[in-house]
Amino acid sequence: MERRGVSAQRFGWFRAAYAASAYGTWLGFGAFPLIAITVLDCGPAEVAALAATGRAVGAVAAVPIGPWVEFHRKRPVMVATALARCVALVSVPAAYALGLLGFTQLLVVSVVVAASTIAFGAACGAYLKEVLPPEELLVANGRLESTTWTATLVGPPLGGMLTGVFGPVTAVLANTAGHLLSALGVVAVGGAEPRPERAPAQRMRAGELLAGWRHVLGHPVLRPLFLNAVVVNGLIMAAEPLLAVLLLGPLGFSPWQYGLAFAAPCVGGLVGSRLARRLVARYGQRRVLLTAGAARVCWPLGLAFVRPGVGGLVLVIVVQFGLVTCCAVFNPVLATCRLEHTGRDKVARTLSAWSVSSSLTIAATTAAWGLLAAATGPRAAIGAAGVLLLATPLLLPRRAGAAGRSGVREEEAGAG
Repeated sequence: MERRGVSAQRFGWFRAAYAASAYGTWLGFGAFPLIAITVLDCGPAEVAALAATGRAVGAVAAVPIGPWVEFHRKRPVMVATALARCVALVSVPAAYALGLLGFTQLLVVSVVVAASTIAFGAACGAYLKEVLPPEELLVANGRLESTTWTATLVGPPLGGMLTGVFGPVTAVLANTAGHLLSALGVVAVGGAEPRPERAPAQRMRAGELLAGWRHVLGHPVLRPLFLNAVVVNGLIMAAEPLLAVLLLGPLGFSPWQYGLAFAAPCVGGLVGSRLARRLVARYGQRRVLLTAGAARVCWPLGLAFVRPGVGGLVLVIVVQFGLVTCCAVFNPVLATCRLEHTGRDKVARTLSAWSVSSSLTIAATTAAWGLLAAATGPRAAIGAAGVLLLATPLLLPRRAGAAGRSGVREEEAGAG
């Protein structure tokens, strides 16, 4: 009982650190494109390059970080990566104040932030498995998912308001403060953390860089979940900027309507994340993954039929609400399943490989759908993404019982 109380207290600080990072990130959401447009007079090509290149290069830079994180204590890594984002981000308002801010600096900062975010996420997931017993992971992941959607709901409107009142780099300062508070929260978690069993010098061979992918692609449960998640995330994110072009351009939505269309559905994230544990308790992990995984891809096609006016705004909100709710059920169950089927000696590399693959896929699909939209128009490109999403449930695992057997083997391997 005493150990459970200590775990709960440590998770409380862990969640606070996670929340500070999430709120900082979403307060600064869209800040770099806004600065590029309003301060540096960049055109659409440069803004698109900033978004895609930062994500892609940051993901590639993070490839060797996964193995490195695996064989180091996770709390110092989380503190270091939070501070790295803090230092990189604070250079933007500093350069702006001195009149030295340029496009190249924004590009470099976006790469540092992207790579540090992947490393922080890998260490975060691995450390969560150390802080909590297995039976509490789903509840914890549900709470973290709820925190993410709350930050998504509150952050962008508040960041936009701060930018409008105090200037273009204010949201970046808020983002910086969030990561600084996150580092302090990780320090406050306290407790002893066991040293990895093998020294880094023994493990940092070339093959270790690919160990996370080998584990995921060789696992009968994780492989289909990985392929499904990467493809679905890529197609959903590829359509987002095209929807912005459609709503703010030909359909004539005002900026506040556009913000409302994406902020209001985040309430579904709170609903879904709270339902996840109850649904798993009643129907089982496999059925929830299959059902929520299929349900989440039924919504985006509706965005291709949005029209001007109040009816169009309502349609976007309803479609996004359904999508977000289903994702919020699916995501914590997926995160828990991934931890259950990964031994402690592979968690950081697995999470890093997963994040790198997702980031590269999103960058590639975003670029490809931009070209498709240029040739066919944004509505047709959004519809194409929606149609392809309908086929992605075929990638979900369908073998009953495989999860439990594989999970036991991985835990035994990790313990050994």
